[in-house]
Amino acid sequence: MALYLISGGPGAGKTTLLAALRQAGFAGCDEVSRQLIREQVALGSPRVPWQDLGGFAELARARMVAQHAAASRRGGITFFDRGLPDLIAYLTAAGLPVAPAYYRAVADCPYQRLAFLAPPWPEIYVNDPERWQTPAEAAALYEALHATYAALGFELCVLPQATVAARVAFVQATLAARGGAAPGRATFTGEQG
Repeated sequence: MALYLISGGPGAGKTTLLAALRQAGFAGCDEVSRQLIREQVALGSPRVPWQDLGGFAELARARMVAQHAAASRRGGITFFDRGLPDLIAYLTAAGLPVAPAYYRAVADCPYQRLAFLAPPWPEIYVNDPERWQTPAEAAALYEALHATYAALGFELCVLPQATVAARVAFVQATLAARGGAAPGRATFTGEQG
């Protein structure tokens, strides 16, 4: 099994890339946060990121752990539109405490050490019901994600600002050059949680 994360700030083309990777024959896991936002809004719940980020992150953590387990059972190469490290970055960026359970979840649910990050791309940024941030906030979140992933021991591969087809070719070439990386565990120390 090889589980790869695609992360980055909001509106940088992650979901579009995941859809194209699926068309190229790879398995993919949709972004949990977008699904949860739709569900919580439909319920009239305050557990949405702009009202209760801590409560929302708890819901997302449980769903992401289950998503990881399902992908692990399936085997093969799977790409995730965001993953558990993103929760740590979002909580940190908001100045909220990060409970040890988040770091344990990252350590217990290993992804490949190589993570793809989509950099801010103002030219394609669009707000929608699940993406309320401004382009400047999206760029700040990218910086928080970059720092968090690096601190957790991931090797970061920044995606080019290019067509979807070029991004797919970039991901495929990166994987081919690595000859199929072995799963690794992110770093976890007591200092992090």
